[in-house]
Amino acid sequence: MNVSLPRTTVLAGSLAAAVLTLSACGAAPTAQSGAGGAKAASATSAKDFGGMDALVNAAKKEGTLNAIAVPRDWANYGALIDGFTKKYGIQVKVDNPAGSSQDEINAVTSRKGQDRAPDVLDLGSSFALSAAQQGLLAPYKVASYDAIPKGQKDAQARWYNDYGGYTSIGCDAKRVAKCPETFAELLDPQYKGQVALNGNPTKSGSAFGGVFAASLANGGSFDNIQPGLDFFAKLKKNGNYTPVESTPATVEKGETPISIDWDYLNAGYADEFKGKGVDWKVAVPKDGKFSQYYSQAVNKDAPHPAAARLWQEYLYSAEGQNLWLKGYARPALMAAMEKDGSLDKAAAAKLPKVSGTPTFPSEAQQSKAKQLLGQGWGKAVSG
Repeated sequence: MNVSLPRTTVLAGSLAAAVLTLSACGAAPTAQSGAGGAKAASATSAKDFGGMDALVNAAKKEGTLNAIAVPRDWANYGALIDGFTKKYGIQVKVDNPAGSSQDEINAVTSRKGQDRAPDVLDLGSSFALSAAQQGLLAPYKVASYDAIPKGQKDAQARWYNDYGGYTSIGCDAKRVAKCPETFAELLDPQYKGQVALNGNPTKSGSAFGGVFAASLANGGSFDNIQPGLDFFAKLKKNGNYTPVESTPATVEKGETPISIDWDYLNAGYADEFKGKGVDWKVAVPKDGKFSQYYSQAVNKDAPHPAAARLWQEYLYSAEGQNLWLKGYARPALMAAMEKDGSLDKAAAAKLPKVSGTPTFPSEAQQSKAKQLLGQGWGKAVSG
């Protein structure tokens, strides 16, 4: 079934609970110090600064936040960036907005010690695990850390989930005679050259989710993503899969009329395309229901460590979490906010309709899937 706007129900369960316009290369600036002489780079909570007011003052002195791979039209990031700047007067510089999670990790390692290194990261969960394992992330507990569901945060507070959604199928109903609603339908010859992913699953969290969802739709499991690889190999062989990375621009041009992507992105695009001649329909496939969060983290060697930590506090405040919600994403603190009355109920009512309680692959399962994708994705879609 197509999910038309406005969406009227909120998912229950854990999911519903559940820039650099860069300066020239150079050495990273000296870390700001908080109350008691604690350096911002080693602060593990606002308490280390002497409280939020001291953290805000330290961040304002730095004056800049380096973000990376966060497009303004991704889950309402534009509103979050503008809200942070308006509230604190801190400039947010976004580098490589169309970049992948792997691009973020690469930037952390290649720009270490430079003032253009990323301060903060927004990573697909499997990539957050990799970054933590590589020792790239700084432990930091936001004020609302305890309210984040246990299964959605690192025990050392090096990363924690922030917003998420379901793999969905977006379709331009003016270019496609019958929009597909399941993975099985995507194999139909009528969709020749029309089915795309948002990136390469070995580098992109959204594409990774697309292959996992395809696996679940074809007899796979969290322990076995191989059926997902086999599905895309078949999709490529019959000519339906296109290697073009799906973006709003490629959709408008008609290059990717069917896009497998997160439901909050596809739902946001439906709003964006109004008035542009694109009738964008969104369906969460019943045969491959896969949900996942993106995780936030602070670069251990952030050139603006106080601003990085203040950014985290903002994202996990009621204001920040409700802005994710307005972008059709399900914030990690949704259940807690619903309980304390701070949830934007109007925004929650517009979420894509999905039934059931989501489950998530473990760290070990994600690592195994990522390894298998790295070994087999190129072969599956080559030729």
